[in-house]
Amino acid sequence: MLSQVVDLIVDKQRFAITSHVRPDGDGLGSSLGLFWLLRALGKDPEVIMRDAVPHSYQKLPGAGLVRVTPAIDRDYDAVFVIECSDITRPGLEGLDRQRVVNIDHHATTSLFGQINWIDATASAVGEMIYNLCKAIGVRPSKELAECVYTALLTDTGSFHYSNTSERTFKVASELVRAGVKPAKISQAVFSNHPWSKLELLSRVLATVRHDAAARVAWLHQTLAMQEESNASEEDSDGFVNYPMACGEVDAVAFLKETAPGVYRTSLRSKGEVNVARVAERFGGGGHRNAAGCTLTGDLAEAERTVVSLLLEAVEESLHESRSPRQNAPRPTEELEALNVER
Repeated sequence: MLSQVVDLIVDKQRFAITSHVRPDGDGLGSSLGLFWLLRALGKDPEVIMRDAVPHSYQKLPGAGLVRVTPAIDRDYDAVFVIECSDITRPGLEGLDRQRVVNIDHHATTSLFGQINWIDATASAVGEMIYNLCKAIGVRPSKELAECVYTALLTDTGSFHYSNTSERTFKVASELVRAGVKPAKISQAVFSNHPWSKLELLSRVLATVRHDAAARVAWLHQTLAMQEESNASEEDSDGFVNYPMACGEVDAVAFLKETAPGVYRTSLRSKGEVNVARVAERFGGGGHRNAAGCTLTGDLAEAERTVVSLLLEAVEESLHESRSPRQNAPRPTEELEALNVER
């Protein structure tokens, strides 16, 4: 499908680029990377998003050019949709009436585009954008390189996640040769938070619980916590990763209330624990070790439901590896302890 993308770019002139609501490092970095690629070819691209650029990514080259809009309100030859599970994820009215190019690295993505370029072996869509540069013969500029490097850095968890490969490091090294300064990018993304994020984090971490064997951890955020902290929607980014720092923990769920009784749920795991399968049970998706979905209803019940499935996923991975932990409680015993372990 890469060849189809190349042919489209060569033949057409005016393009829009978008990603999912609440854009993250890969969605935004890849979108801007593609923007600079198209500019280098003399094309007429525009990055459009339903939501504004998050604080952590406002220093990305071209971030100030992103147009925030609720709908496709201009004429384009095609719209590139970056890292979206389905056509509704960008939140843009009228997108279904456009010629859509779907670019993603999630195996669970639906094939909603007229062109669907899906590469589940890529660590991030940013890696795919870099491959597109090579395929179309564009030498990456410093601006393009910084955007794509940000995509790689964030979607691999600073090269910590299992999706990091030899190819990831090869691409990263070539981006550094193109002008990227890794320390500068890392500081801009990870050390540039408002005080409200710390205020919110203190409240969220107070909710952390784990099962009897500390294999699964979960935490939550309510609308009240966000309001009390004067925090923004994006301030909770990365909170799901804190319990993962504990050596015993194999899987984490972070339930974030986005509307009364509606919880956007982030799932993370280590090794062979497949949280994408858990997310799919609720209409979500993602990678084996990083996925997401939406739960509704009572918070305690939502936690019990997702935690029970995470416990099953951990048990399944242990069974498959033939190295079960000694003396660990079975899932039924652990479920009885969900409200008392912390």
